[in-house]
Amino acid sequence: MREYEDYYSYFEGVLNQVDFKGQPKELYEPILYTLKLKGKRIRPVLTLMACELFGGNIEDALPQAMAIEMFHNFTLIHDDIMDNAPLRRGKESVFKKWNPSVAILSGDTLFALAYQYVQKADKDILPDVLDIFNKTAIEVCEGQQYDLSYESDNKVTVEQYTDMIRLKTAVLFSASLKIGALIGGASMEDAHNLYDFGINIGIGFQLKDDLLDTFGDEKVFGKKTGKDILSNKKTFLYLKALEIAGDRDRKQLVDFYSSKNHNKEQKIESVKNIFRNLEIDRLTTEEITRYYNMSVKSLEKVNVSDEKKEKLLAIATKMVERNK
Repeated sequence: MREYEDYYSYFEGVLNQVDFKGQPKELYEPILYTLKLKGKRIRPVLTLMACELFGGNIEDALPQAMAIEMFHNFTLIHDDIMDNAPLRRGKESVFKKWNPSVAILSGDTLFALAYQYVQKADKDILPDVLDIFNKTAIEVCEGQQYDLSYESDNKVTVEQYTDMIRLKTAVLFSASLKIGALIGGASMEDAHNLYDFGINIGIGFQLKDDLLDTFGDEKVFGKKTGKDILSNKKTFLYLKALEIAGDRDRKQLVDFYSSKNHNKEQKIESVKNIFRNLEIDRLTTEEITRYYNMSVKSLEKVNVSDEKKEKLLAIATKMVERNK
């Protein structure tokens, strides 16, 4: 197995050679713009790694890795419209740089392009690959709808939130791994265990995002913390705090998360103080560790040597221990 950076460089090099300069240019320029915004490329790298884990040739999994990355970026384009997010990876989001109508059309086209790539799998495994991809696409949309619905739902539980991030975030990690594994020649049992590995590490990854947004070191994190607090986002931290808080703290939290009219800096610091007093940072870290440990157990069930699994385990560790 190669290093993460090797897979990343290989995938990035191929992606940069793909011609997205179709007509009308107003449709394709935002696609090229989006794909040029340098991301971590974790999902396509996982597809390539899973393929090679079982002795497959990563070139065989490249079209599906491309499909995964295209689908992911399609969701980001549309999510930014729904969230009214002006920035994506430090640059103007597509709907801000162009307009919402262009962003919707470009996102839809990127989704269609993803299907062109994913169906290039060998005909013997194509039905399974398409089943995984279709199921994942639907689940990601379900997760996004839950996320939107929870904005106005004051009775969301920690369990509901965790299931939402499983759908919105984790299943795409899992699909990336399972598709790559099948292309590499894995048995269905091994592919399923790798899928479970992806689910657990994907949930841990999102919980780490929640934690960093509130308690990250801004100098390392690279941006201001507290965005989730200002937008009244019901993350694990907030929901866990509501679950264990006394009446006074619970009332204050509900008040802060019921309005966006509080002084921004005061709101962030007040909510952080409540979280600190309730040791929410520790409880969140323990939850991340719990999901990480479950992911390790799933990976242990995969029938390849421990030496081959080391690279995947290293990525999983980095996903939940990162500080930015």
